[in-house]
Amino acid sequence: MPKPTMHIGIDDTDSTRNGCTTYIAALLTEKLAKLNVEFTDYPNLIRLNPNVPWKTRGNGALCLRFRYEKHLANEIKQMALDLVEEYADTNAKGTDPGIVFLNKSNVPKEVTAFSKSATTKIVTLKEAVRLLIKYKAEGLGYNTCRGIIGALAAIGETLHDDHTYELIAYRELENRGTKRKIDKKSIFEMDMQTQPYTFNNVDYETQRVIVTPRGPDPIFFGVRGETPQIVKKAYQLITPMEPVERWLIFRSNQGTDAHLTRVKSLDKITRYSSIIAKGEVSKNPTKIPLRHVVFSIRDSTAEVDCAAYEPTGALRKTAEKLIVGDVIEVYGAVRPRPKEKHLTINLEKINILSLMPKWIFQNPICPSCGKRLESMGKDQGLRCKKCSERFAKAQKIKTNQERDLKVGLYITSTRSQRHLTKPLRRYGQEKKQIKPKMLIKKWHS
Repeated sequence: MPKPTMHIGIDDTDSTRNGCTTYIAALLTEKLAKLNVEFTDYPNLIRLNPNVPWKTRGNGALCLRFRYEKHLANEIKQMALDLVEEYADTNAKGTDPGIVFLNKSNVPKEVTAFSKSATTKIVTLKEAVRLLIKYKAEGLGYNTCRGIIGALAAIGETLHDDHTYELIAYRELENRGTKRKIDKKSIFEMDMQTQPYTFNNVDYETQRVIVTPRGPDPIFFGVRGETPQIVKKAYQLITPMEPVERWLIFRSNQGTDAHLTRVKSLDKITRYSSIIAKGEVSKNPTKIPLRHVVFSIRDSTAEVDCAAYEPTGALRKTAEKLIVGDVIEVYGAVRPRPKEKHLTINLEKINILSLMPKWIFQNPICPSCGKRLESMGKDQGLRCKKCSERFAKAQKIKTNQERDLKVGLYITSTRSQRHLTKPLRRYGQEKKQIKPKMLIKKWHS
């Protein structure tokens, strides 16, 4: 008789001051391994809608999938609950942990659809509870119980389409809250040796290391890449300067643009979604305080503002060079302005489809000496200051100025990319309809 399959989803155990849901997943993985469960996949790190107002940091939820001996069911569930209760920061405002157990060999399509919605828009606890009841899943929530939404969504995202991997290394307890000690040079060398199969390791624009977070959480560093083998190789190339407590490989939707939905027209965009929309630049870019750049696009249905904020680096510089009439696609998060109904798209990418000619009007060149003529006053013609020649009927010449832009895709700088944003390095490496292969040896330690 085949062993039953269990999916355990966990979400929202961390706060801005403490904790990390991936760490709980790492601890649970080790405990399950001691029970000799048969993992059917790497732990799944699923990034959900990055625009929800109540997220902590990266809005990541976790799922473990495995086959087990039937008599161990209650022990496994209690083990998971004990870890959540021990490590979740339930006393922090806005931390609302949730854990879900689903005993099915295949995830129901309706749960998969729920997961897609949780990645692209706002879903409700009521929707999640309805699915728990319908498919006889068990769920436990703390405080507002909002974490049940993410826990179920993590179960629903089976990553049969595009996906990536991340190896996360964790710090020893006594080092948490201090500055992470790591050899910066080794990370740049690792990036050179593993590209293009790893991504978002460093930001070359600022020479900044990206693999290490800055908060008090237990994560030491994380390396993202296309295969479990490449992230493990990358890990071995990095020189940590403090002990690594443990590490684990996750399979993830990070770097896949899973959060983006293409809309047919600008009047279809909704708040807190992430969209791809086409429009024509209708208002030239302007700078606002803190070096942010704002412009507008329109189509036949609506006009909307777009913002490239200072941390987006190269993307902000691209936005600044647009002019009225350029046709573009914008990728980004739809946010309402404070105290206003007006919506703004916070840009992650700009795909320039066509560029308007940029005309300038200049005085002609003096035929005698080659100097540019100057005006003698309104309707009085032009003269050459050097030759003293006058040209009563001379007029300005219309010239097409070369644009410092080209048709193509422009992406925000590495340091400001969201977890879900697909970087340029990943284009052409997308995966389609791939079932997980057999797990590599020693994928956690």
